[in-house]
Amino acid sequence: MSAFPEVRPRRLRRTAALRQLIGQPVPSLGKMIWPVFIVGGENQKIEIHSMLGQFRMSADELCRAVAPLATQGLGGLMLFGVLDEKLKDVAGSAAFAADGLVQRTVKKLKAEFPQLPVFTDVCLCGYTNHGHCGPLKNGTVDNDAALPILGKIALSHAAAGADGVAPSAMMDGQVAAIRQALEVNGFHDTILMSYSTKFASALYGPFREAAESSPQCGDRKAYQLPPDQLQQALRESQIDEAEGADILMVKPATFYLDVISKVRKQSQLPLAAYNVSGEYAMLHALAKSGGGDLTALARENLIAIQRAGADILITYWANQYDQIFK
Repeated sequence: MSAFPEVRPRRLRRTAALRQLIGQPVPSLGKMIWPVFIVGGENQKIEIHSMLGQFRMSADELCRAVAPLATQGLGGLMLFGVLDEKLKDVAGSAAFAADGLVQRTVKKLKAEFPQLPVFTDVCLCGYTNHGHCGPLKNGTVDNDAALPILGKIALSHAAAGADGVAPSAMMDGQVAAIRQALEVNGFHDTILMSYSTKFASALYGPFREAAESSPQCGDRKAYQLPPDQLQQALRESQIDEAEGADILMVKPATFYLDVISKVRKQSQLPLAAYNVSGEYAMLHALAKSGGGDLTALARENLIAIQRAGADILITYWANQYDQIFK
């Protein structure tokens, strides 16, 4: 093989036009899902201090925020309900109410933006007064008792018009239970996006503040994946694919690029990666300290996740796409 001076890789990087010509396309807005936090009432737009540029919004405010993004080709939304504390109970029954917060919001969004894909998070942590992802039995989450409840939640979201449901509870058998509930009730076309490889990460703090979903006792390490368990992580995605998931997901994204790459190689299903709240907040903190340009940091982060193999980016940067990729 020839070497320098005949071989000069810098030839291909000499100008911006050449770099663009031979480079890969940057992530498009159409590949991004914006996670949003929904509250009740009207005209509510409450800043999330740990996640600059993000808000808790009532359905009407969300529609106003989504309108320009939908015109620009936003890939979709992921809805998280933020429930008033007095409406939470030990069973999380508000999660599957036909007229619940998420259900009402789905209906409004689909009425105003019928072509915009709307996904809903399916879990109990934001609806129980103990903050865990399933009912408790002797102080621990009862996996099997959680399954029919998760099925009811998913069914209520599908009935409201959600294009897809995304179970995040990390209960064994949750994908099969939800798929069966949807099929039996005629929701054959509802997409099931599984949080198939979800780690017990230290990066969820800002989200839990925003969603008011922190566990009131213990933690979630008994059902979310340990960060050091790669083989378990890959197996979880294989199981969810076998149970009928349409889309797999790795969460978090930036700290788990190797996992994204390995799941991509073992599966032909579309693969989503959740660029979580802590990753988002870290870049803001770095930029605020003078350590880097925020838009350049965000752009590099999103490109890295796509480069690792993600087809879909679930990211809080979606509502700032124009600033990042201008």
